[in-house]
Amino acid sequence: MGAKLSLLRYFLDTQHMDLTWLDYHPSAGVACIILMVYLMFTSLWPLPTLYFIWLVNDWKTPERGGRGTTFVRKWKVWEQFREYFPVKLVKTADLNPNKNYIFGSHPHGIMCVGAFACFSTESCGFAEMFPGLKSTLVILAGLFKIPLLREYLMCAGLCPVSKPSLVHLLSKSGKGNAVVIVVGGAAESLASSPGINRVVMKQRKGFVRTALEHGADLVPVYSFGENELFQQVIFSEDSLGRRLQGLFKSIMGFAPCLFVGERVALLPYRKPVITVVGSPISVPKCVTPTEKQVDHYHGLYMEALSKLFHEHKVSCGLSESHKLEII
Repeated sequence: MGAKLSLLRYFLDTQHMDLTWLDYHPSAGVACIILMVYLMFTSLWPLPTLYFIWLVNDWKTPERGGRGTTFVRKWKVWEQFREYFPVKLVKTADLNPNKNYIFGSHPHGIMCVGAFACFSTESCGFAEMFPGLKSTLVILAGLFKIPLLREYLMCAGLCPVSKPSLVHLLSKSGKGNAVVIVVGGAAESLASSPGINRVVMKQRKGFVRTALEHGADLVPVYSFGENELFQQVIFSEDSLGRRLQGLFKSIMGFAPCLFVGERVALLPYRKPVITVVGSPISVPKCVTPTEKQVDHYHGLYMEALSKLFHEHKVSCGLSESHKLEII
């Protein structure tokens, strides 16, 4: 009987997760485009027409803070999303709500599950853990050009990772803003593989420059288990597959990863993801920071990230022998 109940619970959880994951899966954008094109050739064509007219007037909204709502952040469905893996948020230091912050989130993984669950929803208790702070996950700007999907993303509190967007969040939205940037981006997603802890960081300095320009403290964040959620086909650097991925990334802004998970890649593997938020690195405000200043704080950030990884790797399920590779 116990085995049957466990099987039933697994079935219900995964069915619920199917619906949740479809909202978050890369195929969601393709579905939105197909739907809008289809409607244009039906009797409902006035709806997409009116939407596109409105879209032209609303085009800049994502870079002006979007229109995130607490209602969407607190959807009960995100609790199911969290429990599927499960995802856990760990706090290591208090953060002053009278300051602004840039959280550097690592690693990217395939779909940034830890960053999304912890910073774009309240399923992991961010608001309670960091009172007075509002977290905003910034993602690929191109996603906000996809009709319908952009509305969903903005309602979830997501914003584009563009210069105008970052300026707005860090200088026109008061204090207590935590802007979450997945520093490694598409390049890091191509390095995502179970058992590997690799982050693309050495040449990623733009977020440090932005922090200096606005006097926002830097906070390293590491999601242990992020790379365990999918099995990815890794192409060698000189292979045709990697060259095609690089070409696609240069055109579209993101990399087409070949990966599989549970149930024919529709769902990620059920592996725990523990997102650890480190201590803040105090950053002065410099309107025009020098390269020396940028390099200095970039170096401090890499040291803090490495320290965070090694201090928490054992408690988060890794062995003492695991190393963090920064490339």
